[in-house]
Amino acid sequence: MDRTAPHDQAAEQAVLGAALLDPAVLADLGQRLAAGDFYRPAHAELWRTLVALHHADRPTDAVTVAAYLAEAGDLGKVGGAAYLHTLIASVPTTANAGYYAAIVENHARRRKVADVGRRLTQLASADADTAELLAASRAMLTDAEPAWPAPIPLTARHQAPRFPVDALPGWVADMVSAVAEFTQTPVDAAGCIALAALSTAAGGRALVEIRAGWREPCNLFTVVVLPPGSRKSAVFAALIRPLLDAERALKERTAPLIVEAELAHRVAGKAAEKAANAAANADPGARDRLLAEATAAAMSAEVIAIPKPPQLVADDVTSEQAASLLAEQGGRLAVLSPEGGIFATLAGRYSGAPNLEVFLKGHAGDMLRVDRRSRPAEHIDSPALTLGLAVQPEVLRDIAQMPGFRGKGLLARILFSLPENTVGRRTPGARSVPTEVAHAYTRDLGDLVLGLAALREPAVIPLTAEADAAVLAIECDVEPKLCAIGAWGHIVDWGSKYTGAVVRIAGLLHLGDHLNTDKPIDAGTINRAEAIGRYFADHALLAFDDMGADPTVEDARYVLAWIERTATGRFTKRELFSAVARGRFPKAGDLDPALNLLQAHGYIRAEPVPVRAGSGRPPSPAWLAHPDLTRPTATVRPLSAVAR
Repeated sequence: MDRTAPHDQAAEQAVLGAALLDPAVLADLGQRLAAGDFYRPAHAELWRTLVALHHADRPTDAVTVAAYLAEAGDLGKVGGAAYLHTLIASVPTTANAGYYAAIVENHARRRKVADVGRRLTQLASADADTAELLAASRAMLTDAEPAWPAPIPLTARHQAPRFPVDALPGWVADMVSAVAEFTQTPVDAAGCIALAALSTAAGGRALVEIRAGWREPCNLFTVVVLPPGSRKSAVFAALIRPLLDAERALKERTAPLIVEAELAHRVAGKAAEKAANAAANADPGARDRLLAEATAAAMSAEVIAIPKPPQLVADDVTSEQAASLLAEQGGRLAVLSPEGGIFATLAGRYSGAPNLEVFLKGHAGDMLRVDRRSRPAEHIDSPALTLGLAVQPEVLRDIAQMPGFRGKGLLARILFSLPENTVGRRTPGARSVPTEVAHAYTRDLGDLVLGLAALREPAVIPLTAEADAAVLAIECDVEPKLCAIGAWGHIVDWGSKYTGAVVRIAGLLHLGDHLNTDKPIDAGTINRAEAIGRYFADHALLAFDDMGADPTVEDARYVLAWIERTATGRFTKRELFSAVARGRFPKAGDLDPALNLLQAHGYIRAEPVPVRAGSGRPPSPAWLAHPDLTRPTATVRPLSAVAR
């Protein structure tokens, strides 16, 4: 009874150091560990502070925590600022924070049991009735039984945020809200399609220059995921129709130029033919002169280019058709559709082999050159392709398995939106889009299309100094998330393009605000674009989760499905390894990341390792499963896709 209470100072330090290094540790362990679970009072006070800051959505790095404690007069209680850095230095990696948390938990439970023992000893020594003593002992033991809170979901499958409509230009925001109300659809769908419409207007006609040598084109790939019957087509029709009107206006504007070019080409061709005939029939003395004249006439006819009728929007196109249209349209094109059939086409539905190059280069603006035997070579210096789709959830899960979609970077270029489905909660008879709102949207989007189409060269829009600083702050915020243990470590391909996507969105917002390229982009526009960027980041985590982007999460779901299927309340690592597929877990050690993740999220708990007696094989580690996982009517369902 007089011995030091069970604790492990090194484990407590490891947990605290990991929490100071990585906010994700607090998200995972904040509900699992209480301040009272730490033996050292300084550690308990520090954990209480970290959790409070995390719940207040404030930074939890060592500098911020030290400043907060100093202001409260509590910095000395935790050992001073130097001790915070000592905690950080003691952590080689935050990946094992769950393991050390389990040690802290185990010792806290042991101290509770020891405390019950002391209290029972005191009661037994007192002159108490036996029945009263037994009742008290039962109550104490019940209180000592550790509560097992509901597990934390394995991934970010929470209700994702709504599209920040207020960040859009006023005339666009009004239309988005009105269309969402009229169609009784989530505002996300209209917001994403409106961004695609702005991208269609600006793609290939405007570039944002962040710094010397870094320019971003103003074209986006957006994909909204909604189930059948969600009125996707109605939303598309309302927001895309003004583009088709503008396309017709461009055709009317270009028609006389096409006729003039065709006539000039015909006249020049006849002149070249006449000159060639004259050279062919000339006397030898005049032939050289006439041949030179015929050559000049032929070259004059050749350089007369006949413009193609303008086309802004395509729907169901192959990669080959998209390349041809880009070449004809000066490098700009938008593929807009309320369906996702384009993905199957890109995967090789018609050609038998995936062809993603046009879409990859069309997003990045990289030079595209296509040579075919049956057609003249097509060369596009800076293609600008816009993609705006609304797809069903099954399509989202399918595209992750399509060859090259992830590996070649197509998925990394897409801004995903997974809004909440409103079917079943819609209000019949919603009012139509107000005439003045629809008129303003049609007028301003048309003016933007026609104004930018008149530019001979793409406009370059610079940033103000404050906007440049805002972009730099975004870069600094994003970079730590891209490391292997960062919040975006499993979607580093997507996250690496995040800052560029925010800048592209800022360019579109700027053009929507001013309908011209005369002014630089200010910091306020960058902040609005970042609000939209954060929205897409949250939804990207959901989308890549649905697509199985993180193999550790998928492995954890696999183990979790085995626990539920077999109703296993306790299992050893050896038993689990014998039951799982060897193709998925070739070695027993391959189970460790999945088990650590399940333990960190509260689905399982490691049993204390028994003391090894004598020689022979050491006992296999064992885990307890959350009680709700093994009940006939389990209330804890980790995810709908757990049986995958």
